[in-house]
Amino acid sequence: MGRLDDRVAIVTGAARGIGRATALRLSRDGAAVVVNDIDADPAAETVALIQSEGGRAAVFVANTVDLSEAHTLVAATIEEFGKLDIVVNNAGTTRDKMFHGLTDELFDFVVDANLRTAYHTTLAAMPYMREVAKAEIAANGRPSYNRKIVFTSSVAALMGNPGQFNYTAAKGALVAVTKTLARELGPFGINVNAVAPGFIETRLTAAKSEGDTYGIPEQLRADSLALISLGRLGEAEDIANVHAFLVSSDADFVSGVTIPVTGGQLGGM
Repeated sequence: MGRLDDRVAIVTGAARGIGRATALRLSRDGAAVVVNDIDADPAAETVALIQSEGGRAAVFVANTVDLSEAHTLVAATIEEFGKLDIVVNNAGTTRDKMFHGLTDELFDFVVDANLRTAYHTTLAAMPYMREVAKAEIAANGRPSYNRKIVFTSSVAALMGNPGQFNYTAAKGALVAVTKTLARELGPFGINVNAVAPGFIETRLTAAKSEGDTYGIPEQLRADSLALISLGRLGEAEDIANVHAFLVSSDADFVSGVTIPVTGGQLGGM
């Protein structure tokens, strides 16, 4: 018996990194998982990995910056699995630039990818989470079980980070909306929380060479490691484990919080 048996989850940004690790972990805990991303091939790889372990999964390629695509994503989830219990808003990216050189284009791109996607996906889920719970309350006096929404924020939103005005604006907003939605949706048995990863090994934090779109300089990687009291960089699975806790019944009385997952990162928090 898995602690997410009979649950259906959407994980956005699940083609790689933290999203893939989360989709795999939720499947191992028993959930059926809809893998959402804008990159079809690696998203299909995530589904294949889940299915190779005997899990249930489907891929849906959609860019939920567009609200209509978010609605289509959720509708496809309902068609495939019949319901929706869990939304992990993990989609995101970076385009770093010191503030004095930031453009509207770079600002909008990062805010759209990190914040607007979460807004739209969560909004599209409401008829199948809030309204279903509301009907259960009317019929039985309480929801049948707690449904879960999780946002992937960042420790950068809690500490600040040079060159990431756009990224911290979006990730900081996720911390704030977590508190607001926890208040709005709590009466319907919907828990809303966030995870704030520290330095996690993904393509966004890999050693960056000149001309690379993603990554950070090797010296910054070394400096970051020196601030982590556990003495190692984080892995995607470290975040997936906390996502899995928050969407399980073990966290039914946890709502409105942001959990830093940093390995004891020193300074600023």
